[in-house]
This record gives sequence, C-alpha cells and structure tokens, in this order.
Amino acid sequence: MGVRALKNPLDAWIYQELLCRVRPDVVVELGSAYGGSTLFFCHMLDLLGLDAEVVSVDHTHAEFKAVHSRIVKVTGDTRDPDVVARVRELTTERNAMVIHDASHEADIVLQDLRNYAPVVGPGNYLIVEDGVRDYIAGLPGPVTAVEKFLAESDGFEPDPECERFLLSFNPKGFLKRRS
Repeated sequence: MGVRALKNPLDAWIYQELLCRVRPDVVVELGSAYGGSTLFFCHMLDLLGLDAEVVSVDHTHAEFKAVHSRIVKVTGDTRDPDVVARVRELTTERNAMVIHDASHEADIVLQDLRNYAPVVGPGNYLIVEDGVRDYIAGLPGPVTAVEKFLAESDGFEPDPECERFLLSFNPKGFLKRRS
C-alpha cells in the first residue's frame, strides 16, 4: 500500500491467520519503523470486520508513513514506565496481541517481554520478531530472550505450527498465552 514494510512474507501470512483465529481487540506493535506492517495489520482487521486498534509504539515516529483511523501512536522507549503504562491503559480489559519488533538486544527484548506479557489475552499471542538474527549474527538476541522468558514464565508456550513454512524470521517467537 505504498508504505515500506520490513517483514518476511511467510510471517505476514501467519499474521493474517492468527488475526483471523484470535480476533484481537487491539494489536500492539513494539517497533514500527516506517509503518508498513502497522498498515498491514489495519487492513487485515478491516477485512475481518473487527472493531480493533493497532497501537504503534516506537522511539520515534519521524519516518512513520502509515495513515489509518485504527492507528494509535505511542512515542518513546518501549521500556519507559510512561510508555508501558500508556500501553496498559490502551489494552485494559481488551484481548490484546503483542508483536515485538523493537530492539533486538537480548536484555532489552527480555525486559519488554516481562513488561508487555501481562497485556496479552488468554489464547492470544506474544510474537517476538527477528530471532533469526541470533543464528545469522551469532549474537544473543530475541531467541536468547525468549528462552530466558519461557524459563521464568509458565504463562506462554511456543506455537511451532506458526513456523510450518520452514522460513520464518521469528524462530521460537510465536508465543501463545495459555488460557
């Protein structure tokens, strides 16, 4: 739709399946860059006829180009207590899906998972993107954070069905909240 999106198309396919299955009231996207994926989520929600918002959280929205009535921007560091509080306010008593595409440093991702996991609705997803970085760069990143998070939290489990196309930028990153 004319706005740059930095997503693997096979992961985008999984996203549309998950949106259809869990029918969230709100999608929280931590890290939005240009807004292409934000706009994608908005259009998927349009097609599903859902009355849902997409909360775009980014340290800056200077390069953000997406425009849609569903978008709610929250600008600031994902770990800032005011940002976390604002997202919690926007998701209170709503079935939320959270997609983490902010910093890919393991320690920061882990902090974000701890901060935003509580807003994810039962049966919904906390998705951690770009874990492929751990394998390509050989540095601790999203996969390392996911493994630590799962070791300390029994509220989520990986959903391997979301990786059935064998090429995902989000290995071990599709975490389903237990009911």
